[in-house]
Amino acid sequence: MFVDSVDLMVSSGKGGAGCVSFWTEKFVAKGGPDGGDGGKGGHIYFVVDNNTDTLSALRGRNHIKAENGRPGEGRKCYGRKGKSVDIIVPPGTQIIDVLTDEVLFDLIEEGESVLFLEGGKGGLGNMHFKTSSNQRPTYAQPGLPGVTKEIRLEMKLIADVGLVGYPSVGKSTLISALSNSRPKVAEYEFTTLVPNLGVVNVGEYDSFMMADIPGIIEGASDGRGLGLEFLRHIERTKTLLILVDISNYREMKYQYETLLLELQRYSNELSKRHFAVAITKCDSMPEDDVNILTQEFIEDIGLNVNKTLNRYKVNSNYLSYGFEEDFGVELPTDRPLFVLPISSVSHLNTDPLRFALKSFVSSVNEEEKEANG
Repeated sequence: MFVDSVDLMVSSGKGGAGCVSFWTEKFVAKGGPDGGDGGKGGHIYFVVDNNTDTLSALRGRNHIKAENGRPGEGRKCYGRKGKSVDIIVPPGTQIIDVLTDEVLFDLIEEGESVLFLEGGKGGLGNMHFKTSSNQRPTYAQPGLPGVTKEIRLEMKLIADVGLVGYPSVGKSTLISALSNSRPKVAEYEFTTLVPNLGVVNVGEYDSFMMADIPGIIEGASDGRGLGLEFLRHIERTKTLLILVDISNYREMKYQYETLLLELQRYSNELSKRHFAVAITKCDSMPEDDVNILTQEFIEDIGLNVNKTLNRYKVNSNYLSYGFEEDFGVELPTDRPLFVLPISSVSHLNTDPLRFALKSFVSSVNEEEKEANG
């Protein structure tokens, strides 16, 4: 089961109490205090594991507690430290304070381990309180309490390219055609109920990650459909591929503008992502009709039809928009980088799309590196 958000109560362990004890031994008249210290309470750690891709293992675990430290004993024996708890989470998990909505940790790197709650300190035994004026201390420290915190874990998929589109525009079919992912594909809307990740190979030694989320409809930012619930999964993507269905009853310009509007309403940051457009299901009509509709769409959104993606050997019979030489840096954010008609079923222009997206992602990474110095 795919679970991307859980609420938890987590508590570190309480420190063990110090011991009140006196050394009593035959022929030793004044043995003195020998109470040992209590053990420290167990810690709470969060560990990022790349073999985990959902928070389902934490669902239903309302309260996770670390072990308390053991109390100290006589003969200066220290109490055992409480066992710590490692909470395993997938990459891209955020730890959020429920009370303040503050993001406490953003766990991204594989193998990353963070100490979230420290266990309570163990109390000192009475052997520490012996003085010249108090040879027989009859008290010891209690252990300090652990820390309890109410948190929410939210998982956001980490991908290079996020697919955005209306329901049933071919997102799942595209990710299955380009990658090793095999999501459910059917002829009805909202087939995709959970996000899917796929690795798209470009050559033998290069690849990028693609994320497919459930379809977005009008009013998704107000809670309609499934899109709002899963839009968080493309917040981390650096580039977006907007899919526009050429055979849909909605006009292509309407699909395009509505999707951009819903992204802007959901997150101003998300609306500033670099993006490209793929016109899907071009195998559903004759080539001439595809070119007419593509030309109308490109002109409607204010682009120049004459620019082509020749660098990527696009099928020359189909119109497209893009840069001839190189994407470079200083990428535009107010218009798509390219518009490309495709068909995932007949594999029309899927290879040029694969290579163009890889260059797109590399250019965005380069731009970010230059911006960060």
